[in-house]
Amino acid sequence: MSKKIFVTDTILRDAHQSLLATRMRTDDMLPICDKLDKVGYWSLEVWGGATFDACVRFLKEDPWERLRKLRAALPNTRLQMLLRGQNLLGYRHYSDDVVKAFVAKAAVNGIDVFRIFDAMNDVRNLRVAIEAVKAAGKHAQGTIAYTTSPVHTIEAFVAQAKQMEAMGCDSVAIKDMAGLLTPYATGELVKALKSEQSLPVFIHSHDTAGLAAMCQLKAIENGADHIDTAISSFAWGTSHPGTESMVAALKGSEFDTGLNLELLQEIGLYFYAVRKKYHQFESEFTAVDTRVQVNQVPGGMISNLANQLKEQGALNRMSEVLAEIPRVREDLGFPPLVTPTSQIVGTQAFFNVLAGERYKTITNEVKLYLQGGYGKAPGVVDETLRRQAIGSEEVIDVRPADLLKPEMTKLRGEIGALAKSEEDVLTYAMFPDIGRKFLEERDAGTLTPEALLPIPQGGGVTSAGGEGVPTEFVIDVHGETYRVDITGVGVKAEGKRHFYLSIDGMPEEVVFEPLNEFVGGGSSKRKQATAPGHVSTTMPGNIVDVLVKEGDTVKAGQAVLITEAMKMETEVQSAIAGKVTAIHVAKGDRVNPGEILIEIEG
Repeated sequence: MSKKIFVTDTILRDAHQSLLATRMRTDDMLPICDKLDKVGYWSLEVWGGATFDACVRFLKEDPWERLRKLRAALPNTRLQMLLRGQNLLGYRHYSDDVVKAFVAKAAVNGIDVFRIFDAMNDVRNLRVAIEAVKAAGKHAQGTIAYTTSPVHTIEAFVAQAKQMEAMGCDSVAIKDMAGLLTPYATGELVKALKSEQSLPVFIHSHDTAGLAAMCQLKAIENGADHIDTAISSFAWGTSHPGTESMVAALKGSEFDTGLNLELLQEIGLYFYAVRKKYHQFESEFTAVDTRVQVNQVPGGMISNLANQLKEQGALNRMSEVLAEIPRVREDLGFPPLVTPTSQIVGTQAFFNVLAGERYKTITNEVKLYLQGGYGKAPGVVDETLRRQAIGSEEVIDVRPADLLKPEMTKLRGEIGALAKSEEDVLTYAMFPDIGRKFLEERDAGTLTPEALLPIPQGGGVTSAGGEGVPTEFVIDVHGETYRVDITGVGVKAEGKRHFYLSIDGMPEEVVFEPLNEFVGGGSSKRKQATAPGHVSTTMPGNIVDVLVKEGDTVKAGQAVLITEAMKMETEVQSAIAGKVTAIHVAKGDRVNPGEILIEIEG
């Protein structure tokens, strides 16, 4: 008996997120929508994941307007999004009223299918989102974040799927975000899911290890109903199997997709040309890399780690960080490495390696994780580490969002008249700082995509920042426009000086051997730390909060600042006990390694 296989194409979301840092603009999507709409896909993934963040932060596009435009341009195709359960599209848990409001507005603006996952596979964190999707009359897809560990068994995944079915989900997806599935493991898991629960099974696998197409074939042979693919010009590597390839592989078989290969090829040629426009965002880590089977690091996370190490002048230590990640993951009870736990584990491993001492610095996110703030860990956490991180504070054993008060009224008040709609309030809710900046620039009529800034005559400086504001250049090279921000200047040593740059939002590091003493506008006037009472940071970042004031008495080890780097917050502590005599930073300031931020006299 033949069984048609249904296809979801990720070209408008996960494909360019995996390969091009999520930089594809709406204007490059709309011209091909008419053909995409004629293919007969089961759905197109168009929203969620990092697209919301990238629209607001880099592209200066309203993500809600993108969704509305795509809905109008794709009237015959289901539109799908990736939703991080109680985290929605951010990196923290939101209150239930925010989750309900966001899902309702996403549905009204055009989303038909919500793929809902939790980084911990804690189904308690899925419940409210699932209920909100069903209340909106849309398709709720419960998702298994696939990983491997001593505690992640077929039995555990089947139990999760049955819980999601009981919650009212319409389908279940296996989300293999790092490319960890192997063909025979896929077949066994799909076979178990099909025999133990009644929902259709979707298979989503990245091709990082070069196995995804084989995994999809074994999934299909064992009863999977749907596969995720990407148009060939944005396929393979850390993306997904090529749509045309899978359609051709199944053509004429009992699993024929029925899709028109010639039409898909036309679409592939269109995106082949589009991809060239974004060459500066191409990840270096898009080839086959079976190391993922050991370190479990998703492709996008590898490229981010490389940029972070480059920013520290420590790219040669990448192998050490990749080796440390599985050790941190075990200490934390084997969480799947998917947003936000991938960032939490990866950043902590990064700190462990660069400090030369494990857990000398513990990020606030790791502390919250160990306290239970993200949900129940899949395995047993290291109790010594937990106590080191949270001290005598109690561990949260309820659904974390049960402890959150309603937020929507407060959020509306905070953003005020800048919000012209409930969607604007939700944009601010997802990313308060960049969301506010986006709405302010829109209000002032100054929204400009970072890669399309106006070029002064002959190129040059577009703005010179004050404290905490980068110096910005726009450079035209052979018809290509680049925005360069000097975000920090390091200490001069051995006749060399490290400059920390951001090129179209991607961090870079350049080492100069200057002919004379020069520190560009991106540096600060702060002196370099030389005494134990000089509080400094080890990496470029932003000040999130100053926890003390002049005249305060502090203890050794007391947190005096909170900094943000790599989307993770870290407490900066005083090395000595004493009195705060000077504070050289304020919230929002940009800081560089080794600068005196606070002075304490013992």
